[in-house]
Amino acid sequence: MGSPAGIGKREREILTAIIETYISTGDPVGSRTLARHNRENLSAASIRNVMADLADAGFLEQPHTSAGRVPTPQAYRFYVNQLTGDARLSPADETLIQGSLQGTQDLEDFLERTSHVLSLISHGVGVTVSSAPAQRNALEHVYFQRLADKKVLAVVVTRNGLVRDRVLRLPNDLSIADLEQAAEYINRNFRGWDMESLRNEIAKRLQQERSEYDRLKASLEQLCAQGALADDNPSHAVYVEGASNLVLSEQDKERLRQLLATLEEKQRVVDLLSAYLDARQEAVRVVVGLEEAMPHLNNFVLIGAPARVGDEVMGSLAVIGPTRMDYEHTISAVSYIARMFDRLWNEPT
Repeated sequence: MGSPAGIGKREREILTAIIETYISTGDPVGSRTLARHNRENLSAASIRNVMADLADAGFLEQPHTSAGRVPTPQAYRFYVNQLTGDARLSPADETLIQGSLQGTQDLEDFLERTSHVLSLISHGVGVTVSSAPAQRNALEHVYFQRLADKKVLAVVVTRNGLVRDRVLRLPNDLSIADLEQAAEYINRNFRGWDMESLRNEIAKRLQQERSEYDRLKASLEQLCAQGALADDNPSHAVYVEGASNLVLSEQDKERLRQLLATLEEKQRVVDLLSAYLDARQEAVRVVVGLEEAMPHLNNFVLIGAPARVGDEVMGSLAVIGPTRMDYEHTISAVSYIARMFDRLWNEPT
């Protein structure tokens, strides 16, 4: 992408140096700091003139009268557009990601672990959203196995081949016959149903037919109450990890409080990602300033990508952090995990 009008090679190099120095140190950047490290051996006076021009163009601002300059959101947008996308994750980060995501049982497990590992790598907030359509949660088969007194293994297989298993601790013991009868009842009557409708219908039938199938329905009630058929994604499952990473200084505390209030309202997270992540996009997207969706997030950046299997979008994964973040590193991590997601769920079973 070309440079904005009025930004030449020298201005571009100095602006890049200011941004990368500020990301690294968190301190406003002065001309003397740049003069010690610039490759063209420019004087501090020459650099000050360029910085003044960059400030007039809206790329730099001065937080205090005697301080150096800091990048504006416009500067970060310019910087992101200059990144080549060729950066590679370190072997340590690749090992961390692979170790964190290895052995995931299903889509929700993968996305929940992803939010955690993204927060570790980016030092921001890792956010993932599952947007799998309801039919992907449609029941194919359920199986219950008695493990011990009042302890049952529930295995649910969905139409798309995902397998979920959960150990249930029940208030009353169920015999093997009870469990077999419960599984047979569910498999015979509810194959192809989405989980939420299934649970609602079972509850309805429990009320209508308790006298006829008293023991069977009592067994089903216990299993459902303990989450055997819990729908991990009734609409959107949202996983958030690493909010404490945003506490960079005292002035960040109010911004953190506002962000946490947003993240606690999960539907707003879904709306935020939907506003900025296009299901049709192929690459990682970087959005500096999220004020269009939420005005109080104007000083934050979102780096995200769709989580897709082939052409089908299964959700979103993203990092939300302050504008002073390691863009290239975080972009590489998001891209790596998005590719890993596609590869893992495309593997033949």
